[in-house]
Amino acid sequence: MSNKNKKFVFNAFEMNCVGHQSPGLWRHPRDRSWQYKDLNYWTELAQKLEKGFFTAFFIADVIGYYDIYDGNARAAIRSGAQIPVNDPLQLAGPIAQATKHIGIGVTASTSFEHPYPFARRLTSADHYTNGRVGWNIVTSYLDSGAHNIGWNNLGDHDERYEIADEYVRVIYKLLEGSWEEDAVKRDRVSGVFTDPDKVHEIGHKGKYFTVPGIHLGEPSPQRTPILFQAGISPRGQKFAAQHAEAAFISGPEASGIKQIVSNIRSLAKEAGRDPYDVLVFNIITIIVDESDEKAQAKYKDYQQYISREGALALLSGWTGVDFSQFKPTDLTKNIDLGAGSTFVDYLTHGTEKEWTVEDVINWVGIGGPGPVFVGSATTVADALQAWVAETDVDGFNVAYAVSHETWEDVIKHLVPELQKRGVYPTSYKDGTLREKLFGRKYLPSTHPAAGYRDIEKVKREEAAKK
Repeated sequence: MSNKNKKFVFNAFEMNCVGHQSPGLWRHPRDRSWQYKDLNYWTELAQKLEKGFFTAFFIADVIGYYDIYDGNARAAIRSGAQIPVNDPLQLAGPIAQATKHIGIGVTASTSFEHPYPFARRLTSADHYTNGRVGWNIVTSYLDSGAHNIGWNNLGDHDERYEIADEYVRVIYKLLEGSWEEDAVKRDRVSGVFTDPDKVHEIGHKGKYFTVPGIHLGEPSPQRTPILFQAGISPRGQKFAAQHAEAAFISGPEASGIKQIVSNIRSLAKEAGRDPYDVLVFNIITIIVDESDEKAQAKYKDYQQYISREGALALLSGWTGVDFSQFKPTDLTKNIDLGAGSTFVDYLTHGTEKEWTVEDVINWVGIGGPGPVFVGSATTVADALQAWVAETDVDGFNVAYAVSHETWEDVIKHLVPELQKRGVYPTSYKDGTLREKLFGRKYLPSTHPAAGYRDIEKVKREEAAKK
């Protein structure tokens, strides 16, 4: 049953690069995304977002570059389409130091770093943010990244999720099971800093990873940071239902989003979890001003700066199809885009709209593969409430057209209207990010990570199976 008064939250959707999902708009005279190399860009934005009661500052990432379009990376490089791109995790500490409450979600791929050193990076980030960090788990999609670590390609899509399943279980063993809660004594009299009897080797020997020893870091405020997941393929939805505390999804129409949300919640229930222990956020872009007319004029102004080749470079990378071979008037439903991608499904048969290549350029050119809401605060608030009521999402990842302007406009015009309607936060809860979102410090007993807290029992059970 729909609920038009369901409360929801915003996350800011960013990336440590120029333009993120609005290729070419770095040319706009008011855009600041070209300043991404300056820490002040990030800390100032985080402070603004916190004043607007954004739940999290979510930082995307990609390993590799977009080289499918025209068979090379020149278009992506020329237009600044997610290249150059810097590391997201290094932003967590400075953002936390500049703010008090906002969460910091950072993306890291299970395909490009061994879980043992990465577990230490997670623990360190959780310590230095006082428990406000989250890990967005992805398996990656650009073969260009794989080529640069000596692989022919990233491998089979579903197998990447099988690897990710084992990867996160290694992380759980290290973060949840290796160090007991009271292992660290810091006893100046006895000279014992840590009781070695309370630090356990995890003894992991799986299909993809062998990690025999102990975790390098002492338990952090959340032990395991909040677990985000971005991936809406059927296998991705299953992974989210099993492991994620928040799933990030995308699509232009409420009907498609509704089905994805329903699927994830049903799969979570099948996995023995509360369906609402997985928060679902949809990507959107908001162009808002004092009136519908001013907002529409702003949107029209932004559209002048879209980089066609940048949008096509992104589109080719997302689909794996070289769009340089098609005309702007070609219908995407008539293009062989392959299968296995929810994004592709939307373009071919998942929507009533008949998309031309030009339509897709204009769509992904501002904010990426999500809807763009344009209008006054009243108009946009009405639209968002309708989406929440129809789809049952828990909030939105707000992408930008022009940084920091997009979020400044949302905070100035839209947030007060949503607060007035009683559907948007007016304060932050105290504590870690998990406490703010769920009212608990650690992952619940229904989450698979909880099964690794008694690591000695786990090792006995695993040995018995062999």
